[in-house]
Amino acid sequence: MPRDRLRIDFVSPLPPVRSGIADYSADLLPQLARLCDLRLVRLPEQPVDPAIAARHPVVAPERLGEDGRLPCYQMGNNRHHAAVWDLAFEHPGVLTLHDVVLHHLLVERTLRRGDVAAYRRELAAEHGWIGDAAARPRQWPGGWGDAALFALPAHRRLAAAQRGVLVHSEWAAEWLREEVPGVAVAPVPMGVPLPPVSEKSDKSDRSDMSDSSDFRRRHNLPADVPLLGSFGFQTPIKRTGVVIQALRRLEGVHLVVVGEVASTLDLGETARRAGVAQRVHLLGYLPFAELAEAIAAVDVCLNLRYPTAGETSASLLRILAVGKPTVVSDHAQLAALPDGVVVKAPLGDGEEAALAAQLAELLADPARLRAMGEAARRHVAEHHDPARAAAAMADALGRFAGRRPLGAVAAPPPPTSLFADRLAGELEVEGAEAPWPEGERRRLRIRLANRGGGPWLAGEVEDGGVAVEVRTLAAGAACARWLRLPLTLEPGAEHVFELALRRPPGRARLEVEPHVLGRQGFSGLGGPVWGREV
Repeated sequence: MPRDRLRIDFVSPLPPVRSGIADYSADLLPQLARLCDLRLVRLPEQPVDPAIAARHPVVAPERLGEDGRLPCYQMGNNRHHAAVWDLAFEHPGVLTLHDVVLHHLLVERTLRRGDVAAYRRELAAEHGWIGDAAARPRQWPGGWGDAALFALPAHRRLAAAQRGVLVHSEWAAEWLREEVPGVAVAPVPMGVPLPPVSEKSDKSDRSDMSDSSDFRRRHNLPADVPLLGSFGFQTPIKRTGVVIQALRRLEGVHLVVVGEVASTLDLGETARRAGVAQRVHLLGYLPFAELAEAIAAVDVCLNLRYPTAGETSASLLRILAVGKPTVVSDHAQLAALPDGVVVKAPLGDGEEAALAAQLAELLADPARLRAMGEAARRHVAEHHDPARAAAAMADALGRFAGRRPLGAVAAPPPPTSLFADRLAGELEVEGAEAPWPEGERRRLRIRLANRGGGPWLAGEVEDGGVAVEVRTLAAGAACARWLRLPLTLEPGAEHVFELALRRPPGRARLEVEPHVLGRQGFSGLGGPVWGREV
């Protein structure tokens, strides 16, 4: 489809909604409007800045996609995108995944409303039996953790329902291709405009380089101390708590936190417990127009992330665009940033000490700070220019416009014996037929067949492997022999064990039961067991 005929319905939160994606969209729209016939779709119960509405046509959701217009969705991982999710299923188009993980949005749409059944149903639809198993603990208060939020991205159906998907890094594209084989995905740069260079940016001393006096004075920040900054919505994955702990090793250094703080965090209490409360300044949400000034007011920014939702951080790019030295986590998409542009902090044991050492080294080297700031601006100018980003997006939209959605996605493979709820099978024992005289030694043949849907793991696997217990009970005592399954038993396959066994004296019983190591016997899993008086 020729670009001059490309007609786009752009669907996204927009200012004044407090969302990084809303700010990104506001920067992108003027550039994209030069390349496409563009109009905006107003999301239910979300306002649109009158200045934006004056520059672009705005229509109601009921008109989305009319006359063959291509929907272009901006999808994030928070409540502001619930309506985007619904519209994208109703009217397939091209989806920009700002966060590859959408599990947090699923929680907002279900659990936050008290609908545990819907959460379990949708997670099972996304990830099959794995999703169903991960959702079950949510039925019991306190019986669950947050690991599934990142392990199960909950985006498969939405991605497969679109004509194509755009992401902002090759790392995210590869992740999506692995999760949704066959999906049409293209990485496009995230556009971020360069703010004007400060008149003081060429000065050699730290306080002039930060151009901080006005901002620091308005927010009661010390004018003559090294200042670290963490920007954006504060969640546990931003690791601001680690930064606060690192302050204990950085005498005289202060930290400013700009952005709303998730209800699960109490950064003030964290600072008090660390003994640095007087050096931690929580400013909360600031208007977008003041963000560049806030970034310029600090000496070093922090943009740590673990675990990751696969996002290319707009807040990080805005920090780099201001020309501010930044420390990121050495992980996932962040690890691809050039070493001269950012400093990469290791994760794991020793993270706090390593981070403190890196910050101390940076703050002691003004020349390095200047060089990093200049490299950061060049990186954004070369790779994230809004005009270039809009052109890449328009090109991808044109390529994907005529595609059909992938449709259904393949279910995950069936559970192995480690996870299966039921283990259907057959068990036969030959050689134990009556009469079996006391003391006689016989050779038993035990045939075990897998008639279920998933493999039974070999007995050498300590958790989930299968072993057969052969028990004799006589004279009030029990004796057991264990036979480990020597190979993984696939559905439909069988294995024969052989065992020499002497019949004990007196009244005796022989029992044969497979077990899942680390779990329980087959008798509790619907599987076969065998027993007989001998």
